[in-house]
Formats: sequence, structure tokens, C-alpha cells
Amino acid sequence: MAALVLLIAAPALAQTPPASPPLKWAPFIDLDGKAGTQRNIGEGDLFIPLLQNSDSMLFADLRGRFDDRSDDEGNFGLGFRHMLGIGWNLGAYGYYDRRSTALGSIFEQATFGAEALSLDWDVRANLYQPVGPSVRNISTTTTASSTATATSTTTSSTAALAGTAVDVTTSFLTTSSTTTATTAQTTQERAQGGFDGEIGWRVPVFAPEALTQLRVYAGGYRFTGNGVGPTEGPRGRLDLTIDQVPYLWNGARLDIGGELQHDTPRGTQAFAEIALRIPLQVFGEKPAELTAIERRMEDPTVRDVDVVAQSHSTTASSTTSSTSTASSSLVEIATATSGGSPITVLSSASTTGAALPGAVVAAGANSTVLLTGTFSTTATTTLQSGQALIGAGTLTVETPSGRTATLTTPMATVTGNLGFSNHTVTMANNSTLKGLIINTTDNTGNNALAVQANGVTGATIANNTINATVTAGGTAHGVDVLAGASNITVSGNTITATGAGGADLAIGVQVNNASATVTGNSLGGSGATTNATVLLSTANILTGSTGNVAVAGSCDLAAAGTGTTVTFTNAAACGP
Repeated sequence: MAALVLLIAAPALAQTPPASPPLKWAPFIDLDGKAGTQRNIGEGDLFIPLLQNSDSMLFADLRGRFDDRSDDEGNFGLGFRHMLGIGWNLGAYGYYDRRSTALGSIFEQATFGAEALSLDWDVRANLYQPVGPSVRNISTTTTASSTATATSTTTSSTAALAGTAVDVTTSFLTTSSTTTATTAQTTQERAQGGFDGEIGWRVPVFAPEALTQLRVYAGGYRFTGNGVGPTEGPRGRLDLTIDQVPYLWNGARLDIGGELQHDTPRGTQAFAEIALRIPLQVFGEKPAELTAIERRMEDPTVRDVDVVAQSHSTTASSTTSSTSTASSSLVEIATATSGGSPITVLSSASTTGAALPGAVVAAGANSTVLLTGTFSTTATTTLQSGQALIGAGTLTVETPSGRTATLTTPMATVTGNLGFSNHTVTMANNSTLKGLIINTTDNTGNNALAVQANGVTGATIANNTINATVTAGGTAHGVDVLAGASNITVSGNTITATGAGGADLAIGVQVNNASATVTGNSLGGSGATTNATVLLSTANILTGSTGNVAVAGSCDLAAAGTGTTVTFTNAAACGP
């Protein structure tokens, strides 16, 4: 605000100041009293010219105000006035205002104003903008009658792995519902922003240059704020000014006036006013002789007397349903899936890779074995009949008390290096291999064989990442379905077989003298003499073998079979 006024003033004040003292305009204090129909106001105004020359002045204006309703305010402003050669004085000013209201609120605002004054006419306009918090709650009164209606208990269960156990945490939430009829009355006080303006006229009962002048003013104002109606209405005032008051000190001035305004929130207000100016020139220094238009450079800035604020009350009636809750929890260990399959959790933190095959056998047929971590083994892990070996995925588990929850499991890895004819994982009847990374490598010139279903029925190999890699010769097989195996499903896997460049095979999926559904897999064979996405030999390809993606290699049809074909989204269909 101060910077804006200084920018406006700088060009005019850059002119050469008058060479001979005294300065035209000296500081003064105005003491003002207003007797009103609704309140009485006292005000002190310190006016200090900061910089001046023969026709321009930069001034500071410090005001303090209080009334008989415990309401007080301070205004701190900078202004600039300039005399035009055509008989008009133009001015602009800015204030920081801080008000403490009778209700105990503290409101702040910025005020910006402009004025044009001549011997006969006055034109003024001001803009007021609250800054900082503009709303304060004064009080809230609430009346209510309540009736309890119902109490209910809900449960929810979540499952998580905890070492080698599956913890099921069941939360119990007991809710008591209450129907409440409420009437609330809230009183707030809000600062309002807005504007005002007026036009004044010198009543020609005294000569234009006379020390006594009578002026009348007509104007209006409008202030608004969220939640309250506008404060707006007309304002008129009468001002009799007497400069160089007889029998008082040089530069004394007396203002006698009256003011009348009306708006809906505050009604009609009238004030009778008297103000006395006390000049503060250096003791013994005679003030400059001023012309009438020069005296107008010392007129008080006219603006609203305080930060406009209104209080208002709102009443709200409602019928609501309130609730009170009490919660508790119970932790149990899930021992089976919701289908009744016993659960065993094997973690690489407590089960070595060498112990993995034996631990899977120990879990038993028709069980669910959850793996967490990374296992390295040189022995085949053989699934039992109806057994599921699972890494990443979700399944529904059940506690002995019958509570169920959904368990989300992480990915686990089994790394095998088993030699010439052994597979890392061997399937059993109706067994499932799901959500695992199976890495099978050989760097001794033997084979790398990852997963096989040999002579079994109903096995499922789904959603795994299977890698078979040889580095020094030998054959790399991802999944082998062999020797009369039937109804084997190979679905949703990423299977990669990588040879060592010799005259061997790199096979993604092999179906040899067996029946299988091969669907939705990403298949690749590379690095060998024969690189096959799928190798079929007397295979029975079941309906639904669609949606596969060929990453590397191509179909190898070793011997004609039966059934449908294995289809790819980006390559030719394969077999039978």
C-alpha cells in the first residue's frame, strides 16, 4: 500500500522544492467528537507532511478511534496530494485498518481512496477490502432431543502372512444409531468489503477565499459479505469549517457538522460533530500564509469511520441419525482354504532349498502350499495329488471358527539345477502350480528342464514365469506334458527356453503323446538349432488353446496328432 502511494508521488516530488521557509504545510492533530443517536465516537488524527514542494505533498495519516460501546479502531495511511493549475487538488491514499469490535472480534482491512477538491466541489471515492480472517463465531446454542433406535455389530476379516502362518484379523464394529432432532442457532460477526463515495458543494454564503466555508455532501455506500445481507444506503452531511479560529493559536481550525445515514442492518444514524485542529509547527515559527486552494491540501481524508462488520444469527433444524461405535478385534490362524484344503506356509527364511521337496511332500495330498522367498534346489519338487503350490495370487482362507478372509500372497522363486533328465517341478494328478518364478539352469552340458506333467491328469500350470536356460549345450524345456498326461492346462504363463547355440532344442511348451489346453501364454524358444514356441508330437490339443503370443521361435510339429490347434495372436497356428 505504502509502495503504491510512493510510486504515485515520486514524479511530482522530484521537482525542486521552494527555496525559502517556512514550508507551506505543517503537521497537526485533529481532535474529533461525534454525538450520535446510536453511539458516541471520539477520534484523534495525526497528519504529518513527509515530503512537499510548492504544489505537491506526500503525507502520513495516523488515526485512533473509540466509542462508548467498547469498539475501537486504528487507521495507518499514506497519501499524496497535488495541486493542478486549473484549480483542482487531486489526491490518492491507502490505509491499513484494524478494528476491535464490541463483540470481541478483530478485523483488518485495506482502504484505497481517491479525491478531487476544488474551491466549490468535492468528489471522493473509497474501496474497502478485508484482509485476513473475516468471520468470527460469537456463539452457538443447540437444543436437541434424542431417541436410541438400534444397535448392530458388523465384522470384517483380513488375512496376511506372518512368517509361516496366515493370520486372520477380524474387526468387530458395534454401532448404536440414534435419531436426533436438533435446532442450532449460530451467531457470527463478519467483516464486509465494499465502497463509498460522495459529492460535495460549497454553499455560497461566504466568499470563495474566506476562512469560513459551508459545504454540503451527498453520497452513498455499499458493503457486502458472505452469509449476510448488504449494508447499503445513502449518506449526507453538512460541514462548517473555520480556519484561523479567533483567540486560538496560529493554524487552529474548527469543524462543526452533522451527518445522517440509513441502511437496513443499522437503521437510521445521525451524528453531530465538532473537530478542533491543533497545529504542530515548530514553536515560535509563523505558519505559511495559505490561499484557499492551498488550505484544501490539509483537509482530512474522508472515509468510512470504521471497518464495517455485521453480526447475524442462523437457525437450522434437522433430524439426523448419529452413531456411536465400539470396536474390537480378534486374531486367529487360518488353517485351510475356504474349500477345505489344509494350508502350509514355507518361507525361505526357515526352509532351505534343499529341504523344499521334502516339505512339500510332508504337506500332503489335497493341501495348499504357500511359498514366500527364494529357494535354490538340486532336487525335484514333486507335487502330491490334488496339491496346490502357490506364490503370487489371492485365495480365500478360513479359520477353525469359520471366519473367512481373502489373502494376497507375494511372488516366490524356485531355482533348480538338476542335470540330465530331472525337472525342477513335477506335477501330480489334479495339482496346481501358480504364481511362481521357476528358474532352471544348467551350465554343465546337460539339460535344463523346468516343469513337467508326466502321465498325470487334470493338472494346472498357470500365471507363472518359467525360464529354462542352458549355457554349455543340452536341451532347454519350459513345460513338458508327456507320456499319456491328460487334460493338462497351461495358461497365462511367460515361458522362455534358451539354448547354448548347439544342435539341441529350446522348447517353450512340449505336448508329447498327451492332451492339453495351451492358452494365453507368452512363449519363446531361442539359442538352439531347433527353437520352438510349441513342440507337438502325437498331441491332442484341447478346445480353448487360443490367445498365445510367440516371442521367439516357431511351431514344431514332430508327429501329427488330434484335436484343435494352438493359436497365436502374432504367428501361425500350430498342429495337430
